[in-house]
Amino acid sequence: MRIVILFGSEMGTSETVAESLADELSAHDVSVYDMLDFDPGDLDPADFHIIVVSTYGDGDLPTGAEPFFDLLDATTPDLTGLRFAIFGLGDSVYGDSFNHGGDIAAEKLTALGATQVGDHARHDASTPIRPKDMARDWATTLPIPNSIQPA
Repeated sequence: MRIVILFGSEMGTSETVAESLADELSAHDVSVYDMLDFDPGDLDPADFHIIVVSTYGDGDLPTGAEPFFDLLDATTPDLTGLRFAIFGLGDSVYGDSFNHGGDIAAEKLTALGATQVGDHARHDASTPIRPKDMARDWATTLPIPNSIQPA
């Protein structure tokens, strides 16, 4: 069993956050993947998934996450038993669309039977808090299943 961190980005911040999460969780078996390189058919309910996704444009998924979620929509796999946590990136100056990419990701996964756990992290680029610092703090609060053994 492992922790799988999937990131979808527009300008690279999600990748930086994903790597920070992997560093913080390095006592476990952790793998990091760009959503562009990860087949949704490889989602395994035996793994714990962390989804790191930014928000782009008018509250959309970033270009780096769209193909992954489009394929999920097209194949509609049964994700019952899959547990995931969301770290979203956004900027509150965009009002109602703030961090909507993370909301879309969570809605799509739960609609297929997956279960969101832990606090949905919502980084705000309008604050002085660096995303990777917030990610490290957030990682310590994750309800990682006991069956995931440290590496």
